[in-house]
Amino acid sequence: MPVPDDSPLILVAEDEPPLNEIITYNLEKSGFRTLSTFKGDAVVELIGAHSIDAMIVDWMMPGRSGIEVCQDIRTGSVHKNLPILMLTARGDEADRIHGLDVGVDDYMVKPFSPRELVARLRALLRRTRKNTHESDLKVGPIAININQHKVSLGGVNVALGPTEYRLLQFLMESPGRVFSRQILLDRVWANGVHIESRTVDVHVRRLRKTLLETGGIDPIRTVRGAGYSFDLDSKDY
Repeated sequence: MPVPDDSPLILVAEDEPPLNEIITYNLEKSGFRTLSTFKGDAVVELIGAHSIDAMIVDWMMPGRSGIEVCQDIRTGSVHKNLPILMLTARGDEADRIHGLDVGVDDYMVKPFSPRELVARLRALLRRTRKNTHESDLKVGPIAININQHKVSLGGVNVALGPTEYRLLQFLMESPGRVFSRQILLDRVWANGVHIESRTVDVHVRRLRKTLLETGGIDPIRTVRGAGYSFDLDSKDY
């Protein structure tokens, strides 16, 4: 069964090909999309080129170690909140503490159970989503107060209807990631029951109009044949 396009995308950075294959197989079997590499040098570049939802990284890899990669990610500005699960043969307490100190979210010592790895990853993604929804959401000049359901643009309140609000929040939670109309219907319109895909276009136009009238910006990018994304850096609106 193919993995849905909106499933979480997991980067597997493990230099042992058999283990990399086992991890990838079990993740895809459990409904995740995967991207893999055997080199630490490639990790940051892959994260910049793809909308990664979480990363599984080995401590020791050629080029750059998992620890060095995690340090780079945590000191960056765009991907510093990426969920990271580290794999290692080093089980000493001092090593685990070192991994946690550089920003690793969870830690598994080899050998490990693939089922436990998947369970740990699911728990890590749940915690990340919970923290996202409980805190304010801000990208550029646009901010959402999740608890009060209020949107502001450059400090000015933005009056949105409930559907436009949910659409904006969903897109802002994954900046730069392109979502098809069907995925938006499934995630924003209660599984899209009896709703046509053109409905998405109508609400996107309303959202754009309100943001333009309030602050003169349109952060919703149309990707022909693919869908929409929240992208403040794009000039192709």
